[in-house]
Amino acid sequence: MALYDAIVIGSGPAGLTAAIYTTRANLKTLVVAGQVAGGQLMITTDVENYPGFPNGILGPELMELWRKQAERFHADFVDDNVTKVDLTHNPMRVWVNDDLYESRAAILATGANAKWLGLPSEDRLKGHGVSACATCDAMFFKGLDVAAVGGGDTAMEESLYLAKICKSVALIHRRNAFRASHIMQDRVFKTPNIKVIWEHTVEEVLGGKKVEGVRIKNVKTGAAQDLKVQGLFVAIGHTPATELFAGQVNIDPRGYVIPQSTDEFRTATNLPGVFVAGDVHDHRYRQAVTAAGYGCMAALDAERWLHKHA
Repeated sequence: MALYDAIVIGSGPAGLTAAIYTTRANLKTLVVAGQVAGGQLMITTDVENYPGFPNGILGPELMELWRKQAERFHADFVDDNVTKVDLTHNPMRVWVNDDLYESRAAILATGANAKWLGLPSEDRLKGHGVSACATCDAMFFKGLDVAAVGGGDTAMEESLYLAKICKSVALIHRRNAFRASHIMQDRVFKTPNIKVIWEHTVEEVLGGKKVEGVRIKNVKTGAAQDLKVQGLFVAIGHTPATELFAGQVNIDPRGYVIPQSTDEFRTATNLPGVFVAGDVHDHRYRQAVTAAGYGCMAALDAERWLHKHA
């Protein structure tokens, strides 16, 4: 069994960028890509805010190009899910079913998944009017009416961003009060084109090939009504993919990896030789370009750490 210099767990923007940098530094690199490779961009139709693509690019196409670039520099890939890790010893051990891989350093880039409402119509229209990222997709709805769902700070931030671009925002919340910070609530209440619809849930997303409306239901009376909107933004939080690392890497109460940043290694974790990149720790920005930046940083930190501990 070959010993790798670096194992990258994850194949979204953070993981693939990390692999490009480690392989170009002549580090023998394995990317455990997962059964569903490519991260959240795989469910994004048009990407218009990633630098270098003035006409935009499809999310899956961008991820395919990213992977080809990593393969060009001879990164090895396993297209399956990690089933177990032992990051507390060196070499670190990563299992994919019965196959064991060992490495001197590891980069955790498993990302985070947006929480969805769980509606079949929502799933069918993802990327066709249903989104979980206003900063990614709001410009597609410039001057249009949209709806947002949620009651926390994320929902407030998404709604305020949408309000700058869209004609109107219907903010739907199942309770009669937000759990968001008061300052964020105040900003929402003072924004004239945001209308809060209390004590309602989204029951169905309406439309054939694109969103044409949402059906909402009053949680007290059960009465339903249809809102005519051209987009639905689901802002009920994210779930970082950190279950594998629990008990080994320090994780905050929300499930995000906690970087143990130092002046020397900005993406380090509490475990020597284990680094973190992207949405698995970044709960603030959650953009492809920032994830790529973190992937670059983690790779450079891993390279320097390996050199120091050669």
